[in-house]
Amino acid sequence: MGRLDRARSAAPRRMIGTISAMACAATLVLTAAPSAPAATDPGVQKKRVDQKVDALKNHLDDTSSALKTAYEKLHATEDKLPAAQASLEKARGAAEAADAAEAAAAQELEVAKANEAKARADLQKSTKAVAAGRKRLAQFAAQVYQQQGFGQLDVALSSTQPQEFADRLAMVDTVLDVQNTTMERLTTERAGLTALEDHVSALRVDSDRKQKAAAAALQRAQAARGAAEKAQADLQALVAAQRSQASSFADQVAADKKQLSLMQAEQRRLQKILAERAAAARRAAAAAAAKAAEEAKKNHSSGGGSSSGGGSSNTSGVLSRPVHTGWVSSEYGMRFHPIYHVWRLHSGRDYAVNCGTPVYAAAAGDIISAGWATSYGNRIVIDHGWIDGGGLASTYNHLSRIVVGGGHVSRGQLIAYSGTTGDSTGCHLHFETLRNGSFDDPRHWLNTLS
Repeated sequence: MGRLDRARSAAPRRMIGTISAMACAATLVLTAAPSAPAATDPGVQKKRVDQKVDALKNHLDDTSSALKTAYEKLHATEDKLPAAQASLEKARGAAEAADAAEAAAAQELEVAKANEAKARADLQKSTKAVAAGRKRLAQFAAQVYQQQGFGQLDVALSSTQPQEFADRLAMVDTVLDVQNTTMERLTTERAGLTALEDHVSALRVDSDRKQKAAAAALQRAQAARGAAEKAQADLQALVAAQRSQASSFADQVAADKKQLSLMQAEQRRLQKILAERAAAARRAAAAAAAKAAEEAKKNHSSGGGSSSGGGSSNTSGVLSRPVHTGWVSSEYGMRFHPIYHVWRLHSGRDYAVNCGTPVYAAAAGDIISAGWATSYGNRIVIDHGWIDGGGLASTYNHLSRIVVGGGHVSRGQLIAYSGTTGDSTGCHLHFETLRNGSFDDPRHWLNTLS
């Protein structure tokens, strides 16, 4: 927590512009009709989201939870957009294919109905022809019966003249030929009628089959169109969600920027106090050194021995570890902010500990600030005085509870419990060291085991 970087003041404005452009681009997704992108593998997509979440955990400890949530939602929606677009294109393709199949089935059905209608007409015509032949044959048989036979011998014997005999015999042959021809045609027509009846039955079965095929094709086309409409609605919902989340993200960026301004103001106030205390300590140290030199001079002039005290420049081990458990999740130094896309200073050292973990004073000193400090949450600042040529102070941030609110504390004394107050995305202790009011790497002051 507590990263200070002047570049951050301009970053939110750039990000808001980027988000606005991104939201505008999202509205064009449904109208631009781009080529369908390949659907993202769910495992790869989840891995990418998990990596982003890990990046947030490791690099956004000074970001508000609301901004972190907005950031995660926005990018989760962005990850879903390509797959949704691909689903829409696939559904549209299926709908087009189903519509084409429906049209083909409908056309085949019309052809089958036309064939069946023509076959029925032919059957009706053939039926009438057979009925007419049967009628003629029946009339002929009735006539023969009424005339009591019409055999060749009867006709010939009833003749009185040879020429009459010959004429009657020729007439009988002609009549019999007509009778045979009529019977043969009737037989042929009856066979054709049977074939036509079979053909009509087959066509009726084919029409029924194609009727069912057309109905099934229509049902598939309706389902495919419904799937395409749902895919389009899903994509539209995702685009709307992205626009809403982009707006929420921009609002959170602005809120985070405001909090940062308050935090910077608090830091400037603290820096001024620590600089004044360091100056006072420096003057006190200079006065003490002058007094010691004067006393040494007097002792030397009186023949007393002298001793020279040398100060060590090795500051390692001046401070103790502020927590007895947990591991260091983030060191002091510059790092790239995944939201603001700028390099920023991580102004302290983060210890990954559970909320409620005891926090101890890293060294003896005076508490000059204890309480709420904007983005830092609950915070304690301890002035350790003039050490190795400069004023040294330490801060303890995002505390869940403060135990000691003022006065002098000793090294290792319980002063608070860790938490996640202020702009913090999870339980941890953000520990800082300041040299004459300016941030310094805590590793310079901690012992090697910290």
